[in-house]
Order: sequence, then C-alpha cells, then structure tokens
Amino acid sequence: MTIRYKRVLLKLSGEALMGNDAFGINRTTIMGIVGQIVEIAKMGVEVGVVVGGGNLFRGVAAQASDMDRATADYMGMLATVMNALALKDAFESLGQPARVQSALSMQQIAETYARPKAIQYLEEGKVVIFAAGTGNPFFTTDTAAALRGAEMNCDIMLKATNVDGVYTADPKKDASATRYQDITFDEAIVKNLKVMDATALALCRERKLNIVVFGIAKEGALKRVVLGEDEGTLVHI
Repeated sequence: MTIRYKRVLLKLSGEALMGNDAFGINRTTIMGIVGQIVEIAKMGVEVGVVVGGGNLFRGVAAQASDMDRATADYMGMLATVMNALALKDAFESLGQPARVQSALSMQQIAETYARPKAIQYLEEGKVVIFAAGTGNPFFTTDTAAALRGAEMNCDIMLKATNVDGVYTADPKKDASATRYQDITFDEAIVKNLKVMDATALALCRERKLNIVVFGIAKEGALKRVVLGEDEGTLVHI
C-alpha cells in the first residue's frame, strides 16, 4: 500500500458536520468524518484541517444581510472555532492527538496560529485544526484552506463536499451530468464549475497546490484519495 500524499490539508464545510439536521453539529456525522481522518493518520499521513462555520453562522447568509459585513464575518469566524473544538473533542475520544490553532487570539480555548508550531505538530503525528479562517473579514474558508495548505507545504488540498467530485452540471438537478476525473485550474475557472472561490483557486494555481474534490460521506473515500485511487476529481495545473 503506497501513500501518494504524505501531508494533506482537508477543507471541511460547516454544513458537512450537520448530517441530516437543519443546523448545528450532528455527533454521529462528526464521528464518521473524524474516523476517516484517524484512519489515514494511522497510516502515517500528516493532516491539517480547515473547517467552515456555515452550520452555525454564515456572514453572507440572509440572517446577516442587515449587518455590517465585517462584523458578520467575524461572527462566522467564531462559528469555525466552535466547530474546531468539536472536532478536537471527537479526535481525542478516538485516541488521536489533535490541536486547534486559531487565526484570532483566544488563548483560553485555542492556540494562536503559528506556522512553525503547526508544522511541528504535523511532524509529530498530531492533527492540526485551523480555525477562524484567515483572521480577516471578506475572505472565505476556502481561501483560508488554500493559504494554510500552501504555508504547511502540503502535497495536496482535499475539499470534502456532499457530492463525489466535480460534475459538468449539478447532478442533483441534471441526471445527464457526468463527473470529471480530472480538470485543470484554467478549465475550472473558465467553466465556472464552483470548485472553490476565485481567490482560493488563484492561490492554489499560483502555488501549484493541486486539489481533490470528493464526497466525505462515502465510506473509505478519504483513504482512497490519499492512496491516489480514482476517487473524486483532481484539479491540477
């Protein structure tokens, strides 16, 4: 068994933690996701995680429409910290060491982000959960994931979604939609396939950090991705 990607940055949306609930954190769902991550960590894969906060609060959502955008975005960052703490608790319940590093300082509950320390934790086999996005308003957690992936010198960025890859059209609305096995950054941008936001895609392209988009709910999908099997869609230079 040959591991293709030794160090990965996994981008998890907040919505991925909801399961079938309308909002919040579904414990069964989060344990299933964490179980997949622990499986590859035990194989020797170094894992960083960036988690969103859309299951709790989203700065661009309807409930934030009358708010100052920067204030709403900071609230969204705080939601990602709550999700990060839930992930850390789930990891530790399975015996996997994990650390939360926040782009916003809140030392009572999380370490402040520090690149050398984060790299040290990865090398020690700890899962590092990056919270609070970039620490700045107007940037998405997609961009935070691209930034952390580049800073950590990751081999690949993995975007976990509710769909098992990038399709020619929305497979939930178009039965004839087909999955791309691989696609270039330029094609993804020109065809507006909504792999990630434009800022994140541009950063990944510039840093030559390829992306695999895959379905996190599919059992064993994460393991197949790190082994380089045909799982999801590879977005590449």
